Amino acid sequence: MNVLLADHHPIFRRGIKSLMKDSKRLRFNGKVEDGEMLLEGIKEHKPELLILEIDLPNSNGAGALRDIRAHFPDLKVLIVSCHPEEIYAISAIKAGANGYIAKTKSSKEIKKAIETVISGETFLSDSIKEVMNSKSKTGKSVTLRYKKLSAREIEVLNLLSRGKRNKEISQILSINEKTVSTYKTRLLKKLNVDNIADLIHQSRLLQITS
Repeated sequence: MNVLLADHHPIFRRGIKSLMKDSKRLRFNGKVEDGEMLLEGIKEHKPELLILEIDLPNSNGAGALRDIRAHFPDLKVLIVSCHPEEIYAISAIKAGANGYIAKTKSSKEIKKAIETVISGETFLSDSIKEVMNSKSKTGKSVTLRYKKLSAREIEVLNLLSRGKRNKEISQILSINEKTVSTYKTRLLKKLNVDNIADLIHQSRLLQITS
């Protein structure tokens, strides 16, 4: 199976190759260090598995995943990212990833994630599965409440929790400010809160944001 590494840290790329050096199934035949070159890199190297850092320079995060899915629907994509799983894992899966694992996990678990995805299954760590199956104070599972939100709504919520204003969010996500306001209104309704402060607080209770 041909593998493309999309990550701007040389040490990480070497680490992944070293981790999987005994695997007879994988051939590392390319790298991408910048989001602007991601689609071209996939076209050039024709990988069957893409190991992707969601925070590549000049990349728009989940938007990049949607672009990949639009152009390469059969490509297996594993996110191995510096961003914590509790913030991005489920939204990445919704956007088209086959798995998500944080770089802070052990080499054993990262290897397991790679092997799971190449076998055709979806990978989420045990800690994320535990969060998803836990119960909130209202008695509803986190999973059910999370499923109310679209991948784009989760992106907007993450940016709001980081203190981004409507204009900044519109620029980051390449949408207009009116659309950002619409998403905020939807989030308030879906999470049953009256203002942005309560929205962010509720999202943290649900462990959607940090």
